[in-house]
Amino acid sequence: MKPNQKRNTIILGAALLLGAGCGKGFLEQDIPGRMPLEGYYKTDADARTATFAAYDMLQAEYNWGWGSPLLLKTLPSDESNAGGNGPGDQPHYQALDNFTHDAQGESILWVWRMNYFGIYRANQVINRVAGTSDLQKRYIAESKVLRAYYYSELTALWGDVPLVLKDLEPSEYTQTKRIARAEVYAQIEKDLQEAIPVLSVRSGLPASERFRVTKGTAQSLLGKVYLYQKKWALAAEQFNNVINSGEYDLEPSVAMAFSQKGEFGIESVFEVPFTDQKRYTWDNFPWDRFREIESNIHIKLMGPREEHYTRMTGDSLDGGWGFNVGKKKLYDAFVAAGDVVRRKQTMFSVAELTAGGGKFADPTVWDFEGYIQRKYGSFSTVTTNPDDGTPDLNYGTNSRLIRYADVLLMAAEAYYRAGNEGRSRTELNKVRKRAKLADVTAAGNALFDAIVRERQLELAFEGFRYLDLVRWGRAEAELGPLGYKPNKHELLPVPDEDVRIGHLEQNKGY
Repeated sequence: MKPNQKRNTIILGAALLLGAGCGKGFLEQDIPGRMPLEGYYKTDADARTATFAAYDMLQAEYNWGWGSPLLLKTLPSDESNAGGNGPGDQPHYQALDNFTHDAQGESILWVWRMNYFGIYRANQVINRVAGTSDLQKRYIAESKVLRAYYYSELTALWGDVPLVLKDLEPSEYTQTKRIARAEVYAQIEKDLQEAIPVLSVRSGLPASERFRVTKGTAQSLLGKVYLYQKKWALAAEQFNNVINSGEYDLEPSVAMAFSQKGEFGIESVFEVPFTDQKRYTWDNFPWDRFREIESNIHIKLMGPREEHYTRMTGDSLDGGWGFNVGKKKLYDAFVAAGDVVRRKQTMFSVAELTAGGGKFADPTVWDFEGYIQRKYGSFSTVTTNPDDGTPDLNYGTNSRLIRYADVLLMAAEAYYRAGNEGRSRTELNKVRKRAKLADVTAAGNALFDAIVRERQLELAFEGFRYLDLVRWGRAEAELGPLGYKPNKHELLPVPDEDVRIGHLEQNKGY
């Protein structure tokens, strides 16, 4: 992981049958060059490397196929279509887009699996590092935040999930059942509450370590977990801590927040680093060895379909493989809100492309409604020079997991729900001011509708819209025309492997 992070040499991939779907034979094999658990986790250096391993699963989006958490959460929304070359191109992404996904979906399995790999690695630090030095205590605290993040993703997407806080004995592989979401949230809260007093603030980290979770990361995540549980006052308190910390602010524009210069900038609360420095080519890209992939290959996947696309004069947005293409509904929402500046930084139309000197040769291409997203764009400025590698394979674009703009909008929602509409408008209007929009003065239901609209526009293509609509009870109205069915699509199916092998109960409707 960037910046120049040393790979963990103890992969420990046989950690958790529920998360890995591996057989006993694999579990019993020696792994050449790996140190036994009993001899590790003793020193500060051991703890540091083991903590890197827990972070590393945030970056694991490819393994003999495509499994992006961002796309898993975005494609069921009304922001974008799956796209690609046709209905048979990455069918698991097409199924998410059309609400025809099932328990055998590749990306569903992969995101579930990677979260549990991350939890296993965090557990090793939490349970095996002695905590005899301040540095070790910080690594334990960071791992608690990482475990909390992984579980927050799992329970948001799957509801009740297995809660694994220690190594499992072989006899427990088929005995560890799903537990109530409320109990999972209770553990997440406990981990974050214990970590917050130990963690550094953002400004306390050197630039080379800005990838680490901080006090503000933990407070923001705790506020989000409270918000998702409708604990409004507690959520507002945590967001207020972040806002008043002085550690964060909005970048001058959304474009800056998503630019290379904006990586780990003032708006970044939690971010996953990727690098363009591996110089991958079609000959050496580790397609079958996910642990060695350091670039963000999904950026190429999400670029406008390259055989039809010619970029605008002076623009750096290159072509890609045409996935995650913007929907007319989202574009129209920007237009209806009079949101010109932010919309141009988020998506644009074929008409604008043509007016700018570009071209899209076939507007009838699969899933294309005439709009292109550029928030996670395939920009030539964030990939390798052709002389050094293959640009298609070396995008270094970071994934933004928590931005300060999101914190402000979650705060606006929490304060509104807690009955403090004045403070709600204050936080909401900070985000609107950056977008060059007038202040919201509405109250009551109209104020909440303004918050809903602002989250739709500010956080487009970032993986929040689907989960927001579900928790607000608005999913059927907004997503029903796309195939969403109530009492089913609020949650994803538990991967079939773990239903069969781990004897886990399946979610309703699958």
